[in-house]
Amino acid sequence: MAEILVVRHGQASFGADNYDELSEKGRDQGRLLGDTLRAMGWTPDRAITGSLARQKQTLQEMGFDVAPEEHAGWNEYDFHDLLHSRFGGQAPSEVIKDRKTHFRALRETLAEWQQGDVTGASESWAQFIARIEAARQHAAETEAERVLVVSSGGVIARLVAATLQVPDSQMIALNLQVKNTSLTRFISGRGKFFLHEFNSVPHFHDAERAKLMSYS
Repeated sequence: MAEILVVRHGQASFGADNYDELSEKGRDQGRLLGDTLRAMGWTPDRAITGSLARQKQTLQEMGFDVAPEEHAGWNEYDFHDLLHSRFGGQAPSEVIKDRKTHFRALRETLAEWQQGDVTGASESWAQFIARIEAARQHAAETEAERVLVVSSGGVIARLVAATLQVPDSQMIALNLQVKNTSLTRFISGRGKFFLHEFNSVPHFHDAERAKLMSYS
């Protein structure tokens, strides 16, 4: 049996020209998580990220001595592309830069995307589902006992929803509550794959550390 620990990347650079870069808080989150896992006696035999910079940077900050693999199936959906496509080619500035407006629009856009109503997007909902399943199989087919994956909130939410066999709409609710550097744990082997833990943050266990918690 393999334990697959899927971590959401640290806080990225919301509202900046390049979102795909960890903020200083995001780097602190990654270091704290790595230290916490080592203190718990948990170190990976295998590590995987998507191809996004924020995912790779998070793994680097965690500081484990393991050569990382890359599988683009763990990449987040391109939310900028989805938002721009939904708004006919260019989303309003406040949809990109204002958090409240952004997440309200994203929730609506994801629901439309799932229904096939966002035309012109670079990736369909069906394609998103398929690549996550390919990434899951790649991670699960292993001799390693402990597999660390660094991914993103939407991917984690879809993987949890698929494992629990809940409606697509529930994936959106899951997506919007996944904390930066939270842990979601799966157990795989003997033809089984099941959820053991979702969205936990043992590294933010006290009031001082909880100041580092973020959702985007």
